[in-house]
Amino acid sequence: MQLDLNLLTVLDALLQEGSVTGAAQRLRLSSPAVSRSLGRLRRLTGDDILVRTGRTMTPTPYALAVRDQVGDLLRQSRQVLAPSRELDLAGLDRVFTLQCHDALATALAPALLADVTAAAPGVRLRFLAEAAVDTDELRHGRVDLEIGSAVPALPEIRHEVVGHDRFVVVLRAGHPYAQGIDLEGFAALPHVLVSRRGRLTDPVDGVLESHGLRRRVLATVGATATAAHIVSRSDAALTAPLLAVHPLASAFALVTVPLPLTVPDPPIVCGWHQRYDTDPAHTWLRSRVRAAIVACITVQGDPLVGFRSSIRA
Repeated sequence: MQLDLNLLTVLDALLQEGSVTGAAQRLRLSSPAVSRSLGRLRRLTGDDILVRTGRTMTPTPYALAVRDQVGDLLRQSRQVLAPSRELDLAGLDRVFTLQCHDALATALAPALLADVTAAAPGVRLRFLAEAAVDTDELRHGRVDLEIGSAVPALPEIRHEVVGHDRFVVVLRAGHPYAQGIDLEGFAALPHVLVSRRGRLTDPVDGVLESHGLRRRVLATVGATATAAHIVSRSDAALTAPLLAVHPLASAFALVTVPLPLTVPDPPIVCGWHQRYDTDPAHTWLRSRVRAAIVACITVQGDPLVGFRSSIRA
């Protein structure tokens, strides 16, 4: 049986007003139209709904029994079709999963957790390590927000370029080049690379080749903390984004100096599935991640390089 849910609206008006005329005025319909709907309701329910008592109409026992239920159904349908966009942070109970490089998580987690916990104590964050291969975690809903430097290729993945970081050279304290380094000195140093896929080259090598120079890569590691530990105990150099490496530089007593060549500033990209575009809680999370990134760079005393924000399909 195919039901006309508009009949619920008419039934509610009839039960509230107690007359066809009153219901018609309430619904801004004609009395004949409401009378026809009352006839359909009577046939559908097998009940008279309203019966005449002198000059007035009286609801039947069935009508009295379902009056509150009809009102509740209409309120629920309005909530479904016109949901509230107000967000109750104090009562929000939700787990958000973020995926990013380990060094970026190290940099962002303290500021982000402090901010989120203060505003929404029921929210928990789960940080996942960046995968060695591209995955469909965002598409399948296993990850809420992915933070990295790559712009998503899938059309259903929205993204926001929060800003741009910049590359620096990371050296141990007391290194001969701890006060600064030139291009030839940089190329002559042994280097450690961070690569989730184990690559032994990166864009720096292409720039060096354009200057007729090559560098010696000692090793590639999967975690920035591993690279920082190696650098802290050798004369090797690590080239890394300042935002990601800043906490580790402090922890391992390392120094950072400007990179003596021009490499494009890596973007900081937040990506999410389009299903969360209008979700108030997810929108709030994205705003807090953005604020945490800005806060981290502000702590470094270094403004966002080439800061800009844009959302693309």
